[in-house]
Amino acid sequence: MPEKKIPEERLIELQNKLSLFPSKSSDKKIIITEFADHYGVSVNTVYRRLRERKRPKPVRLSDFGTPRNISRTEMVRYCQIIAAMKIKTNNKKNHHLSTSEAIRLLEYGVKTPDGFVKISKSLIKKSTINRYMKKWGYTLETLSIEPTSVRFQAKYSNECWHFDLSPSDLKSLDEWPEWIDTKKRKPVMMLYSVVDDRSGVAYQKYHPVFGEDVEAALRFLFDAMAPKDIEGYPFQGIPDMIYLDNGPIARSLLFQRVMDYLNITIKRHMPKGKDGRRTTSRAKGKVERPFRTVKEVHETLYHFHKPKNIEEANEWLINYILRYCEKDHRSEPHSRIEDWRLNLPVSGIKSMCTWERFCTFAREPERRKVGPDAKVSVNGILFDVSGELADQKVILWWGIFDNDLYIELGDKRYGPYHPENGPIPLHRFRSFKKSPAEKRADKIEQLAEKLQIPISVLTDDSRPPEALLRKLPKDTIINEFQDPDPFQEFIFPNVIAAKLAISNELGTPLAKLSNEDLQIINKIIEKTMKKKEVLSMVNDHFKKQRVKR
Repeated sequence: MPEKKIPEERLIELQNKLSLFPSKSSDKKIIITEFADHYGVSVNTVYRRLRERKRPKPVRLSDFGTPRNISRTEMVRYCQIIAAMKIKTNNKKNHHLSTSEAIRLLEYGVKTPDGFVKISKSLIKKSTINRYMKKWGYTLETLSIEPTSVRFQAKYSNECWHFDLSPSDLKSLDEWPEWIDTKKRKPVMMLYSVVDDRSGVAYQKYHPVFGEDVEAALRFLFDAMAPKDIEGYPFQGIPDMIYLDNGPIARSLLFQRVMDYLNITIKRHMPKGKDGRRTTSRAKGKVERPFRTVKEVHETLYHFHKPKNIEEANEWLINYILRYCEKDHRSEPHSRIEDWRLNLPVSGIKSMCTWERFCTFAREPERRKVGPDAKVSVNGILFDVSGELADQKVILWWGIFDNDLYIELGDKRYGPYHPENGPIPLHRFRSFKKSPAEKRADKIEQLAEKLQIPISVLTDDSRPPEALLRKLPKDTIINEFQDPDPFQEFIFPNVIAAKLAISNELGTPLAKLSNEDLQIINKIIEKTMKKKEVLSMVNDHFKKQRVKR
């Protein structure tokens, strides 16, 4: 149906009539309503026609927007040179050469790739240059625009994990761990998080630390990669790649060494200023978004119920993470944890090693000289080492997760050596003061103190019943952990080392044993070279012999 036309002269009369009233006058609405009823149109149509009514165009000269004293080509060149001067002199505080000073330099002369450029005085003015630079897009704001960001997504689950940490809004606990001396320093409660790039499945945990602690980061990553005894949460496995920022953790040689043992590729943000105008060192979103969600949705409930200790805080946190992973995927028509389960790699999940094995990877080398009494001190802890190491310059391998010490001299390694005295406490923390409340918010604070919610909000698992039944697919391939065994602690390096260990275990040379016993020992060594299994089978064999006798 064609729109009803309103004569142009009638719209002019209406506009003149409305201009006699104040802008917020109720009489204007009555006049417009009567006008709309007269022509059989809606009130919105009248308003739209008033906005679209043709107005006389401003009269401009035919050469408007064109330089007059010089040609357009020369003006463009001068604008480009002045813009280049501004970019070259710009610093991190956005201080740069002014337009008037750039014009003065042009009057002295400037060398360019196209030759020497010099202009006569008063040929161009500051206002003229600024107007044309803005019109043709040569301002600093226009030229500093960043390239379009590119979003990526992994094809399979565990192909890429994002790792980051953030200070938690939970500032204090009623019961700190025993090794923390709260009188001197109090901890920063840090949220450690990994997020699977493909599915968005998150795993988070609290750790009381002093800033970005490598030890806490390694503990957290082990928990993230190890299987978890949680129904409906099969998230586990060693990722192919970990993506993180350029903080102290990523720069730690110990962290890099442990990731290399696990065959994990480390990818870090490109440092700022290394990719032209692109801001490279910035938040990527996939790991930062869960931090904000946890702080706004979960940690705000601590005003009602505050966790007593770190164990209770982590228990409540993982309960929320389970519900977070059950929420919809960002693009797929199912939950995040379901997307992780459905997109496992064809080659299967790379299972994590045991905690004892992981501790052996977290060892740092340190060059030291052993004392003449065959003793060496590490962090105030005294160790008795082998006599042949006295007065020798050696490499100490000190594990951050255990109290044993390994020593390397040339191609030979010694240990483990146990400490003579106990380790000293390592961590100290600082306290935080609580800010006073404003007087105008007293009534609201009194109400907030009286408000209560059931503790089941934090403790109950509110996931649907079908989520609890979610497990790994039956045809999922779980590859055994490929142990590099850099310190040769669990596997004998050769047959001779195995027989020497068996001889020390039995307390007698193998040459004194019978041929039957030697054949059994040889069969055990051919079957496996694992230390525990070999020594266990040898002890079982000789126990049976003693029973027969």
